[in-house]
Amino acid sequence: MASQDTFSNRQHIIRVFFVIIAIVLIAKSFQLQIQDTSYAETARAVVISDLTEYPSRGLIYDRNQELLVTNRAMYDLMVIYNLVGDMDTLKFCRLLDITEKEFVANLEKDFNNDRFDKKVPFAFLKKISAEQYAKFQESLYEFPGFFVQIRNVRSYPHRVGAHVLGFVNEVTPEQIKKHKGAYSRGDYIGAKGLEAEYEEILKGTKGLKKVMKDNFGRIEGSWMGGGQDVPAISGYDLNTTLDIKLQQYAELLMKNKRGGIVAIEPSTGEILTMLSSPNYDPNILSINRERGEAFKALVQDSLRPFYDRSLMAQYPPGSIFKPLTALVGLQTEIWNENRGVGCQGGYDYGASRKLGCHSHEYISNAKMGIQHSCNSYFCQLFRDVVDQYGYENSGQGLDSLMSYIREFGLGDTLGIDLPNEKKGHIPGSDYYNKLYPKNEGSWKSPTVISLAIGQGEIQMTTLQMANAAATIANEGWYITPHLGKSKVIDGKTEPIPYSKHTTRINPELFEVVKDGMELAVKSGTARMADVPSFDLCGKTGTSQNKGTDHSVFFCFAPKENPQIAIAVFIENAGWGGSYAAPIASLMAEYYINKGQIDPSRAWIEERMINKDLLHAK
Repeated sequence: MASQDTFSNRQHIIRVFFVIIAIVLIAKSFQLQIQDTSYAETARAVVISDLTEYPSRGLIYDRNQELLVTNRAMYDLMVIYNLVGDMDTLKFCRLLDITEKEFVANLEKDFNNDRFDKKVPFAFLKKISAEQYAKFQESLYEFPGFFVQIRNVRSYPHRVGAHVLGFVNEVTPEQIKKHKGAYSRGDYIGAKGLEAEYEEILKGTKGLKKVMKDNFGRIEGSWMGGGQDVPAISGYDLNTTLDIKLQQYAELLMKNKRGGIVAIEPSTGEILTMLSSPNYDPNILSINRERGEAFKALVQDSLRPFYDRSLMAQYPPGSIFKPLTALVGLQTEIWNENRGVGCQGGYDYGASRKLGCHSHEYISNAKMGIQHSCNSYFCQLFRDVVDQYGYENSGQGLDSLMSYIREFGLGDTLGIDLPNEKKGHIPGSDYYNKLYPKNEGSWKSPTVISLAIGQGEIQMTTLQMANAAATIANEGWYITPHLGKSKVIDGKTEPIPYSKHTTRINPELFEVVKDGMELAVKSGTARMADVPSFDLCGKTGTSQNKGTDHSVFFCFAPKENPQIAIAVFIENAGWGGSYAAPIASLMAEYYINKGQIDPSRAWIEERMINKDLLHAK
């Protein structure tokens, strides 16, 4: 009897157990199918895809918080080959403005290549504009396997500053390898200008989003409520030293001219304006469908608009080199500021050899020498410095002279925060010993006399010329010229530090040179650069050329507490006072007087703006 009771109890327990299990299963089924919609979503989804979330690049501002570079939306149409189904191909092509042949070419890839997989999204069509996307998105559901991925591309509101601002490119396989996984195929990277130099600040960090797609390739929602997503982090903003209004004005003045301009704030080394002409609207190299043709046209243009003449072109500086040699002569006490030199139309330095000069009065001191840019005066000064150890030891004297000259930031890169800066050339005895190899010291000071007037083997970039003017303005020191002022990280502005460089020239000696440069503007070779409202100190130069000479000018203003130093180099424009000097003075006046040009100089402004030196017959 006891055994039957035990058996009966066991059956009861088993029944209860199965009832409990059934209740749990029913409750779970109700929860999954009725209460939890993610079950239904997961059931409908046949693919879980990883979508890259691209960050916005950091914005770029000028010194007054004017926006120079911003972002705008661009769209890439992605496709998963295995999910492409029946659809109206003609409608698809019409909406995207492509041919059926392009449709097939964009879809049918070499799936034996590791770059492509039928189950993994790849770009079917890149760089779809916002306008085109708006027209296409209404019908996107009709095209299974296709989906859109948003990208941010660059836009330039002011349409100037192309060489300085630069542009972005799609990464190359070499760059992907170099950066060890930081970039993937299809990513964009700063390729030129500030975009390249400050890539690490501007680029941001990519994110990852997991999404579910149905059998038509349509996104059904985030996987697991977005719990496994990694958000993209936008790039940091960059504040620059540029003054966009001055930049626009300078580019207006340089229209239809070939050359470069650099303007620097002497006290800080901040570059206010930097341009190369001819230039182009930076927007044409923004990422878009027409970019390839625009790039090709720029490359093939005979005027070489891609070539940055402010940073890369290396020119003989001409007579703007003279104030520097004057400072060295005074510093070494080989030359006295009150020494006079006569000039009978040029400097005789050997049998039937004469370096010509223009007509002017007797030069009685260093100030007048700079005022009238007398070649005879500076040739004699140069020879006295180079021959200070004797005529047979010209190499030692030249090296002494050039050691001072290099302290002005010449003969080497200045370290500006832009790629592709050139060094220029400041030759020493080693250079001439190789150039005249008969025996060491076979050359003498007359052999290299053209250096006295900034010709021969001396070469400088426009940036170096502007920096030399800033160094004179500061009476012997400069701060590394730069464009990056500060970066904004997590809402905090962090200034970017730069180095100070000091020459061995006694600061008191600069007064002589500054007075001479002021006289050059008031009553010398640069009269068209005279500004009524302040004292401008400048020096003209004519860089000799096989064809028409180049026009050169550097200056700073005002004379006391200088706010701006400028160098202007215009190719094939003649002597320095013709175009380079008035353009530099107009820029200084525009900057110091906050956009106002004296009415008495309006004719000069009009002439500079309208003069076409590129197409003149």
